[in-house]
Order: sequence, then C-alpha cells, then structure tokens
Amino acid sequence: MMDQINLNLECVQMANKERQGNLSGGLLLVLLGVFFLLWQLSPAWFTRIFGERFPWPVFVIGLGGVFLLAAILGRSGGLAVPGTILAGIGGILYYQNVSGDWASWAYIWSLIPGFVGLGMVISSFLNGGERGARRVGAFMFVISVLAFVVIWSLFTANLNFNLVWPAVMILAGLALLVRSLMRGR
Repeated sequence: MMDQINLNLECVQMANKERQGNLSGGLLLVLLGVFFLLWQLSPAWFTRIFGERFPWPVFVIGLGGVFLLAAILGRSGGLAVPGTILAGIGGILYYQNVSGDWASWAYIWSLIPGFVGLGMVISSFLNGGERGARRVGAFMFVISVLAFVVIWSLFTANLNFNLVWPAVMILAGLALLVRSLMRGR
C-alpha cells in the first residue's frame, strides 16, 4: 500500500515538473514572439531607445533576459543557466562592439564560467534548496572573476608577472584558511 502511494506521489511530481517545463517553454516562446513582433511593428521605437545604429549584441542580451524571465516566472531554475550565459556573453559582445576592443577576448573569456556559476546560484534559489549547487555556483563565479582580474591585469596593466602569481597564491591561501576556520564553528 505504501509503495503504491509513493509511486502515485512520484507520478504527480513528474507531471508537475513536465507541466512547469511546458509553461516555461511556452512563456519563453511568447516573450520572444512579442519582442520580434514589436520590433517589426515599431522599429522607430527601438531606434529611439538604442539610437540609429541598433547594436546587434542587444539581441543576445535580450535572449538571455527572456530565458531569465522565463526561469523566474515559470519557477524553472534550469533556464537560469543558459539565460546568464547568453546575457553575459551578450554584455561582453556589446562592450566589444561599442568600444572596438575585440582584442579583449584574450582575457575576457575567463568570465564565462562565472556566468555559469551565477546561473547555478539563481537556479538553486528558484528550485528551492540545492545548497550544493549554490555553493559550487558561487565558487565558480568568484574563481572566474579572480581569473579575469589576474589575466586582465597581465594584459593591460603591464604588471610584473613574477609579482602577480605570489599575490594570487597568498589570496587563495587566505581564502582556504578563512573557509576552514568558518567550518570549525
């Protein structure tokens, strides 16, 4: 009897997840359709907001935003990861398109794992719980930002390479010490 109840409960949970996925997917398609329809019906409105030269990376940022919005409204955390990746890469491309600094790919790529980590953190909040995913996502985000700062400084600030790595090792060691001390409490 108990096995039958557990089986029925699992079936209901799977049906709810499938329904939630369908809602999120449908919402995503509707939002994308509304965006493109508005753009077709009123291109002057987009020109007023973004200027005469509508920067193409805004589409990538917008697509990421639609994924994030669908994740939040549909309470489907799985959509947060591609949303943060698309929005983040769109932001990078927007910066490069506006500034012409395409050479920044030499160091700016190191932010992409951080976008994944940020998506994992958002996803863990939307899915309720998943503290392990939250911790891993936060760790990925912090490591990605640190890697970006180090690589960026090596490319742009003309720092002495022999001074940067010991400083990074000291910071990493301090982070491990603080982490182990906090766990002891």
